[in-house]
Amino acid sequence: MKKVLIITYYWVPSGGSGVQRWVKFVKYLRDFGWEPIIYAPENADYPVVDDSFKTDLPENLTVIRRPIFEPYKFYRHFTGKKNKAIQTGFVSDTHQKSWKERLSGWLRGNIFIPDPRIFWLRTSRKFLKRYLHKNPVDLIVTTGPPHSVHLIGHRLKKHYPHIPWMADFRDPWTSVYYYKDLQTGKIADFLHHQMEASIVEKADLVLVVSDRMKREYQSFKHRKIAVIPNGFDADDFQKTETSGNSDSHFVIAHTGLLTANQNPTILWKVLRALSEEYTEFKQDLKIQLIGNVDASVVENIQLHGLQDRLEMIPYVPHSKAIEFQQKSSILLLCLIENPDTKCIVTGKLFEYMRAGRPIISIGYTDGDAADILIQTRTGDTFDFYDERLLKEKILTYYRDYQAGTLHLQADKEAIAQHSRKNLTKKLSRLMNQLVEKESLPSLGHVRNSANRHRPHPTA
Repeated sequence: MKKVLIITYYWVPSGGSGVQRWVKFVKYLRDFGWEPIIYAPENADYPVVDDSFKTDLPENLTVIRRPIFEPYKFYRHFTGKKNKAIQTGFVSDTHQKSWKERLSGWLRGNIFIPDPRIFWLRTSRKFLKRYLHKNPVDLIVTTGPPHSVHLIGHRLKKHYPHIPWMADFRDPWTSVYYYKDLQTGKIADFLHHQMEASIVEKADLVLVVSDRMKREYQSFKHRKIAVIPNGFDADDFQKTETSGNSDSHFVIAHTGLLTANQNPTILWKVLRALSEEYTEFKQDLKIQLIGNVDASVVENIQLHGLQDRLEMIPYVPHSKAIEFQQKSSILLLCLIENPDTKCIVTGKLFEYMRAGRPIISIGYTDGDAADILIQTRTGDTFDFYDERLLKEKILTYYRDYQAGTLHLQADKEAIAQHSRKNLTKKLSRLMNQLVEKESLPSLGHVRNSANRHRPHPTA
């Protein structure tokens, strides 16, 4: 069985979206002839913890852990956010930033390059050089963010040029939506772009999660770029399978992190208008937010007089989140109003699709997430300011809910392509081609077969 060393910052017991992609790949890699070896920090400052992912790990998995220094303790002390989870480095997602938050953001972009986990680079490089000398592997994988992890792979490639290296970008680097908030000066901006270009050009294969990301990275000299999106694990749904909405209310549910930048103000306006026009709608409505929610979102809901229709549920294990998804009437996907987010396709989208409930996405109608909803017939995307169409769609869903006919007529075959096991099979083919020094002729999106039959949007 071939061996792959996977270098990742996020690993069990980390919760949230960052850990799921490679935990699920690792779960199925042995089925396709690959033995995974994990290298991760032993004392990482994870935003959330979720031990439930331990059940996904194969038996006798080799996990190597090494200490990491992170400056987040000092950041929390400096800004007074001693108990706040850190999601995007020192970048605050609040609209009104204090001078301490602005200074911290500047330090993040200009001193901690490419990110605050950079201190793990030197010790990891030294350790892994010795490890690989005694324990050879067939392939090295790095996954970011944090993109400092890719620098470890870059250094190892210099010492072991014969070992293929795959750099997996779950999010973009310099084109990510919050990059401008780093306030980088000319020197820092140059270094960020130089590092990114070096990673993309030196890796034997660059893996990205969406078509738009692929087009962005094709501007670099390196052309070996493949798209394998995030997905859903069928096993997660077999454990919690339900027959649809089991709540007595018309439930609009969102699971996972909901930041200030994701606040769907258009939705709250529409729900208020419908509540004022239809008494029964307000009585039946339940807004269910499961996970960490920014205070500004709650304030906005209260501003629109919907506080008595709101149910707040703190972070729950992944399996429980899936239960909430399946029991909802409608699932809510909130994207950030920034053109740089058009390439963002989160793992949550695919779990929503598998949950079998209609999806309402507030975002860009020409983004990659919108394309996937069209291809799978699992929901609709509404522009950040298109109140009329959004109102019509929610009212249609509500009438169907009243009649007991709120069902999703999805393309099950298109959805099935996004199962974690199917995606791991496609990943293993790319890995085999790298190891066998074959050309990589099929670097397009794994959904290419679905693209031939794209239905028209319903809204």
